[in-house]
Amino acid sequence: MGVAADERRELCELFERVGADAPTLCDGWRTRDLAAHLVLREHRPDAAAGILVPALASHTESVQGRYAAQPWAQLVERVRKGPAWFWPTRLPPLNELINSAEFLVHHEDVRRAQEGWEPRPADTKRDEAAWRSIRAIAKLTLRGSADGIVLRTPAHGEVTAKAGPDPVTVLGEPVEILLFVFGRDAVRLEFDGDAAAVERLKSLSRGL
Repeated sequence: MGVAADERRELCELFERVGADAPTLCDGWRTRDLAAHLVLREHRPDAAAGILVPALASHTESVQGRYAAQPWAQLVERVRKGPAWFWPTRLPPLNELINSAEFLVHHEDVRRAQEGWEPRPADTKRDEAAWRSIRAIAKLTLRGSADGIVLRTPAHGEVTAKAGPDPVTVLGEPVEILLFVFGRDAVRLEFDGDAAAVERLKSLSRGL
């Protein structure tokens, strides 16, 4: 089992515990909306395009709304079963490449929206997958920064996400940094740099 499969399974178990209307870190979404998003992106290529293409967003919202209206147990089971037969991530290597960050981040979106959350204990496989994703995506998600950004973890070294003046170093565990570069603020990180640059980074619109 890879990280993508592990995170999918644990997220579905969490969905069942917290129910259909629990909060998430995704702005405006309850758990049923997040589950509907996950089903949509693996079953409806016509609607999934609207996740990234604004002109198609209304179609995406319409399809997602219909999924969200399904009975909760049925919707969770669709997330658990994974993609449609024709979807490329049916292949385990592609599933791990494409879905490890997706399900890791969304699992934490639900975990960290609940009262009393704490980071999970370190896990070598999960941390390595998070660091790979950081290296692949951080330059894109942090592209709007006018300042330099360095991302550093104790065990994996560092990566320069953005070259520029007044560099800020973000220090923490891989999962914490991954969540940050995907726009989440419920993280445990340290920031080293000019105070004004640190505040600009924290307020930066981060993500795809």
